[in-house]
Amino acid sequence: MELAGIHHVSAITASAEKNFDFFTRILGMRLVKKSVNQDSTSSYHLFYADAVGTPGTDMTYFDIPHAAKTTPGVSSISNTAFRVKSEEALTYWKKRFKEHNVYVEEVVERFGRNTLYFEDFEGSRLMLVVDDGKGVPYGIAWTKSEVPEEYAIVGLGHVTLTVRKAQQTQVVLTEVLGFKKVGTYPSFIEGMPEITVYSTGKGGPASEVHVEERTDLPRERPGRGSVHHVAFRVNTFEEYDRWEELLRSRGFMTSGKVDRYYFKSIYFREPNGILYELATDEPGFATDEPMETLGESLALPPFLESRREEIEASLRPITFKG
Repeated sequence: MELAGIHHVSAITASAEKNFDFFTRILGMRLVKKSVNQDSTSSYHLFYADAVGTPGTDMTYFDIPHAAKTTPGVSSISNTAFRVKSEEALTYWKKRFKEHNVYVEEVVERFGRNTLYFEDFEGSRLMLVVDDGKGVPYGIAWTKSEVPEEYAIVGLGHVTLTVRKAQQTQVVLTEVLGFKKVGTYPSFIEGMPEITVYSTGKGGPASEVHVEERTDLPRERPGRGSVHHVAFRVNTFEEYDRWEELLRSRGFMTSGKVDRYYFKSIYFREPNGILYELATDEPGFATDEPMETLGESLALPPFLESRREEIEASLRPITFKG
């Protein structure tokens, strides 16, 4: 079995309204699903992706209004990258971020690719990476935004894991999940080991996990802007069943098979405490809404639909201006 790359990344926001504004207006992504946290239905769960909700293009946020500030550290998914198609796109984005008072750094090469680090209003640690398109295919640019199509975000890139003991994470990635080590690049912190890159599937940024070992940091205290988990793409429902068997046989305590309706999931933690999810590409976000109106109303999976009145009453009223 081989995973196909990054499926989605899920993070925390303390302001669904500002989060929506940042991802749709400034980043030009599409809200493809407005739903609830299925494990805590009084909280919104927002899904931003490409024009059609392609697996591997999806950044999601749980709305937790009183979430504290994040204290960065180890045992964390410390950066999420988004793919763009060209060097010119980075020039466009750097100018755009400055115009919108978004924190942005200079263009820096990482693993042979130019990248642009930036943060949202809550300190979410994000990055643009130039992808030549030779690996996992691009998503479909959302054209109903201010961002020109040629500069649009076309999917998730790599995630960076910051851990205290990289060897433990490496074993899970390579010996359990089937990733391959494809190289290293220097750490940006003096005295720290090189960052190691692991890849799966068709390759390229959308298939990669970058592992950063840091012995100088405490454990992260997650809050607003922090990442909750990363999900990897499972190719078929048959493989999904086999992944559950494999993880159990290797001694992992898993969530068991969880039907999220838009995809099927399995959750488990690796030894450094990072939460992984394995998720199927299907059925997808258009299962219960027309493609043309994705994300415009509160979507509930069938197993929660009978509780719609109760759930809507428990949710704080929000208004998205778009």
